[in-house]
Amino acid sequence: MAKPALGRGLGALLGGNQPPRQVAPVTPVPSTDSAPGAPVPLDNRERVLRVPLNKIRPTAMQPRKEFSAETLRELADSIREQGIVQPLIVRERDGFFELIAGERRWRAAQLLNLPEVPVITREADDRSVLELALIENLQRENLNALEEALGYAQLAEQFKLTQEEIAVKVGKSRAAVANATRLLKLPAIVQSFIREGKISVGHAKVILGLADEKNQKLAADRIIGEGLNVRQTEGLIAKLQTRSQKISGDTINGKTPAIVPIDSNIARLEEKLREKFGTKVHLKYAQGKGALEVTFFSDDELQRILEILNVTAD
Repeated sequence: MAKPALGRGLGALLGGNQPPRQVAPVTPVPSTDSAPGAPVPLDNRERVLRVPLNKIRPTAMQPRKEFSAETLRELADSIREQGIVQPLIVRERDGFFELIAGERRWRAAQLLNLPEVPVITREADDRSVLELALIENLQRENLNALEEALGYAQLAEQFKLTQEEIAVKVGKSRAAVANATRLLKLPAIVQSFIREGKISVGHAKVILGLADEKNQKLAADRIIGEGLNVRQTEGLIAKLQTRSQKISGDTINGKTPAIVPIDSNIARLEEKLREKFGTKVHLKYAQGKGALEVTFFSDDELQRILEILNVTAD
């Protein structure tokens, strides 16, 4: 089945075929005032309205939490020269207009002290607002990895969507959604390192190969302190995994088994398997023998793994 294009069907999602309600105080914007290259509204019955800037409020469901001061200034300079080319998308809420899409433009307009801005009003429930905010940011690649993961987690927890349903909504693969949300399993300090750009998402995925938070924090500190690349991090994780096995002192028939060091090739393969299945995977290997353990947490997840393997229960 072909993957749906990103953002397909947003008009239907947000009730684009319904005529907007009239609200005050607003002034219709004549079509001749539109800046060159302005996008055509999704429905010819929609109208662009001008709304006082102080009547607009941001939404708490905005997945993007960080806005670069430099890029906002650049956007403000562009708006000063060209105006706001693309109207903000809003919904009516408690006597104000709540942003659905366009918070960067709204913030830049504040820097310029604009008295009013162009908007299109929509009827949208909370889930639709979050979905569209995610889609808008993903299309522009404005979200950092953790903001993206938190957005997916909110869709799953607040609106009870499965990873497959989320993937369809935002035009991503199910594995991409699963791998993004795995980042939220890392300790808060390691997540902050990702957010600040001190370690990459590639580093973080390798760190997830460690089971306990203490070693995950230790690995992150070593990566930053020693400037390790992802390949070097794989070697570090393999050593930490080996040390963890020794400390655990697992026994078989009263004897402690010999510990076979996990080389970086095995660690790399294990990480590729995690990305493939979108869940925890453990690969045990020694002298051409071993075992592959794939963890699942629900019947639906088991079914998804079976589909990846092209295995049926028949």
